[in-house]
Amino acid sequence: MDEIATVGFEIIGLVREKPEGITNDDLSEGLKTIPVEQRLQAINKLLADGVLEILKKGTTLIYRLKDPGKKSNVPKDIDAEERVIYTIVEEGGNKGIWIRDIRVKSNLVMTQLTKVLKQLENKKLIKAVKSVNASKKKVYMLYNLEPDRSITGGAWYQDQDFEAEFVDVLNQQCLRFLRMKRETARNSGEGPLAVQKLSVCSVADVHRFISDLGISKISLDEDDLETILKTVVYDGKAERIANMDGGFLYRAIESPLEPPGLVQMPCGICPVIKNCSDCGEITPKLCTYISEWLD
Repeated sequence: MDEIATVGFEIIGLVREKPEGITNDDLSEGLKTIPVEQRLQAINKLLADGVLEILKKGTTLIYRLKDPGKKSNVPKDIDAEERVIYTIVEEGGNKGIWIRDIRVKSNLVMTQLTKVLKQLENKKLIKAVKSVNASKKKVYMLYNLEPDRSITGGAWYQDQDFEAEFVDVLNQQCLRFLRMKRETARNSGEGPLAVQKLSVCSVADVHRFISDLGISKISLDEDDLETILKTVVYDGKAERIANMDGGFLYRAIESPLEPPGLVQMPCGICPVIKNCSDCGEITPKLCTYISEWLD
């Protein structure tokens, strides 16, 4: 073991001279007097101890010193190709990495890459996760990681399907709470400025209200509720006010005028209305949008 440790120190010295990485040919040239078996044992020990990391550049394996600030839990009982793929997947974090990007970085042919990925999945070291952004594609990440909400869609997606009804219910309940807050402020008997101040509420207030209602089977955090509150603002039924602490407050508002009927029907926003007539390809009788609106 002393001889292996000595060879290891010599390898570290060679790698430090080439921070970009060193190949097996470079090691053979720099360690001509060291038997191949001892050299391999030293390399494997440095890899297992996390001193070196192995990468693939083109078709060539390279070794380089590992960044001390970069933690890695590469298993010791996997081969060189599995180690390369595991390291690439690990770099993807909880947002994962596409198989195409793994192929480019590893430079493995597709059949070999698929085989290695399957081996790592069977060992429960990595997993494939479907992304809501591209349902037919999968991203790979370490087995013990919880996927980022940009991959799963967060609370608003179930099995890659957007829960529109759930979002609508939360939108209505958030608006109801804002209006309740406004009515309570109006009935307080205070002056206009005080009423305006009392009618605002924070995201934490809305979060407590929704949690107490118990209408959600899944756990929602304040970021989820703020997303819903933004939809209420976009609907023109609430306003968003910057707070001193960097956050935002919300208040229900009333639209001074009802929108005119013309903008509620398809004709009000139709981009080809100037071409619409009693005859031709664009007519009210042939318009599917008017038919759907009337239904």
